[in-house]
Amino acid sequence: MRYAKKVSACVLAAALAFTGMGLTANAEGASVLPGGGVSLMLSKGSKLEDISTNATENSTSLTIESIIEWIQTEDLVTVSQEPTEEELFRSLVIAQVDNYVNVRSTPNLEGEVVGKLYNNSVGTFISEEDGWYQISSGNVTGYVKGEYCVTGEGAVELAKQVGKRIATVTTQTLFIREEPTTESAKLGMLPEAEELLVLEETEGWAKVDFEEGTGWISTDYVDLHSEFVQAESKEEEEARLAKEEEERRKAREAAEAKAAEQWAAQLAQQNTQQAEQPQNGETVLVQEEYYVGEGSDMGVSVADYALQFVGNPYVYGGTSLTNGADCSGFVMSVYANFGISLPHSSAADRSQGYAVDGLENAQAGDLVCYSGHVGIYIGNGQIVHASNSNTGIIVSNAGYRSVLAVRRIF
Repeated sequence: MRYAKKVSACVLAAALAFTGMGLTANAEGASVLPGGGVSLMLSKGSKLEDISTNATENSTSLTIESIIEWIQTEDLVTVSQEPTEEELFRSLVIAQVDNYVNVRSTPNLEGEVVGKLYNNSVGTFISEEDGWYQISSGNVTGYVKGEYCVTGEGAVELAKQVGKRIATVTTQTLFIREEPTTESAKLGMLPEAEELLVLEETEGWAKVDFEEGTGWISTDYVDLHSEFVQAESKEEEEARLAKEEEERRKAREAAEAKAAEQWAAQLAQQNTQQAEQPQNGETVLVQEEYYVGEGSDMGVSVADYALQFVGNPYVYGGTSLTNGADCSGFVMSVYANFGISLPHSSAADRSQGYAVDGLENAQAGDLVCYSGHVGIYIGNGQIVHASNSNTGIIVSNAGYRSVLAVRRIF
């Protein structure tokens, strides 16, 4: 019996000519940080390009065929080699500037600014014209000055540095193991949808960064992808700024209302109870004092409130500030005291509020997000967080692990 076989293939292409590429420290614009939630994700094994060479008398440039098409054939099986990560990265354009480089509608300074490509952000190379690269990045298509960007061979190693390899858990509970084998000792558990920074990959396993250190997870139960920040269009920037201001206003109002409610309850309690005084010879426990740095009034209040629970236990999946909470449960419950609803997920916390440009710009009350973990910044380079079952809720140096994001709620 004869069976018809149909194969669908998508071939993405764009013309690519390599010219001299340099690095520079400055470009058009001022210091601004985009929303941070938009990223280009290159999954391992996704087909991005079909490369061929095209030599002429005056050119030996490498060309990516300019065609996008769906091919459906019968009685034909197409076998193509899966592109390597190096081939995928070669077609990226990566900004290398202090702040951002403008993306323009035409390849000259007279072109309208249609978006911004921030430092270490990426786009996909389309073509080159008079020292300008035409790129596609997010919802932006336009031209950037080539001197402010890296592409081709120069982008391969740079992409590995500026991108983040992320593993997202796809099963209800995933064990982290000491070695890349199911016979190895279990170091911990991860919930579904948790996201972790991948440090190393081997056959069927990925080494990840988590709160207790590093360990191995089976790639059968995760989705792997590389994340890169993309360009922001003018319209997206305007919408983001308006949304951030509205979120700040709502957060302030909710926190003020909650504070007024708590103040009234505290006054009522003071009117009905007298403070207990220690008896002679009784040991009085004095809680260690921590420095709370600068920030908004609400952010400082959040940090102050969170610190009173230092020493309480860590409980996986817990949300109780006194009886036990995990990292995101602790953050969620602290902010709930101020009328702010946050998800019970360290991965989801990476998209809450709005982005802060680095730990050096963090303020009291900010969320500091790590691979599979989250804490609350208190100032002086420190966070308060529900660390693990051995330590409970503690204060740590905020730079004790690689920071994935800093998010501000107020």
